[in-house]
Amino acid sequence: MTKVSYPLATSTWNSKEIEAIQRVINSGHFTMGQEVSNFEKRFSDFHNRKFAVMVNSGSSANLLMIAALFFKKNLPLKKGDEVIVPAVSWATTYTPLSQYGLKIKFVDVDINTMNFNLDQLTDAISKKTKLIFSVNLLGNPNDFNKINSIIEGKDIYLLEDNCESLGAEFDGKKAGTFGILSSFSCFFSHHISTMEGGLILTDDQELYHILLCLRAHGWTRDLPEKNLVTNGKSADFFEESFRFVLPGYNLRPLEFSGALGAEQLKKLPCFIKARQKNAEVFKEIMEEHPRIIIQAEIGKSSWFGFSLIVRPNSDYSRDQLRQFLDKNGFEYRPIVAGNFTEQKVLEYMNFECMGSLPNADCIQRNGLFIGNHHRDFSSTLRLLNDL
Repeated sequence: MTKVSYPLATSTWNSKEIEAIQRVINSGHFTMGQEVSNFEKRFSDFHNRKFAVMVNSGSSANLLMIAALFFKKNLPLKKGDEVIVPAVSWATTYTPLSQYGLKIKFVDVDINTMNFNLDQLTDAISKKTKLIFSVNLLGNPNDFNKINSIIEGKDIYLLEDNCESLGAEFDGKKAGTFGILSSFSCFFSHHISTMEGGLILTDDQELYHILLCLRAHGWTRDLPEKNLVTNGKSADFFEESFRFVLPGYNLRPLEFSGALGAEQLKKLPCFIKARQKNAEVFKEIMEEHPRIIIQAEIGKSSWFGFSLIVRPNSDYSRDQLRQFLDKNGFEYRPIVAGNFTEQKVLEYMNFECMGSLPNADCIQRNGLFIGNHHRDFSSTLRLLNDL
């Protein structure tokens, strides 16, 4: 097995996170409570959004977002509605769509930005389209000005999967603030780590109340007395303890994750600054490479990782690239799930492709990515000079 000197991700914790864990242990309260609420408030404030809901993973965040739209009183999603997605993303961008009976329409990505191919997105919209699920890939935000102009005047919801792009910005706004709902991940390899964890942001109070209800069993216990899910709550806690009004889940995070998130969020600006400095070195080395395509930045990427795509018709191969990375101790992975339409799980989904997907195919066969870090990684990146 090849020795890994430069892993995809490294720990961002120090004594502050250990103290936060110990604080929760000392409290004796481990299930979702004040620590989670505190982190949610800090996270929404950081993004200048009204509401944040923490869950146990970014995947659960995607599931809850889709579920919530089915219970919105005005323009709810319905089984069979069409949702447009990019062909390159993570599995749990897509699986909630299938689980709720939506028709998935895949469009190609741009080979340079690896986000939506906007021309194909424009052509893909039909009378059945009710949702565009944008994915900000590897830290790179979409061009939301163009996406909004494409859907202007149409009854189409815009969602963001921002699990890989915490801290990125487009047009002076943070990624994850453009969709009616947006998801985030706090898994170990992401920009901040809370063990496991994810969040949803929204400015829509009705959706916020629906999310609170769905997150915990579909019961009313976590809803405010005056809410947009029920016709009010009884003042008697006993009556509301086990009152179920929506078909919910148990996706609650632990207090440990909330406490860790609050500490990590304090450090996030420094983490992003370091990642962006590393990216400047990476671009200096690789931007004009004759055999490799790297990701073109839209707005200000938060650089989750560094993609390397061998140019089509090159005299170089991905196997040769892998050999180089192995020799130099780089850990690497496919670019997310590659062209997802080639995954076996599609057998269980109702989907179609909007034409051919040549760029997703190229990423699938020729691409991979290496990690970025919250510390100075420039001396390691300079090993790429020999590519």
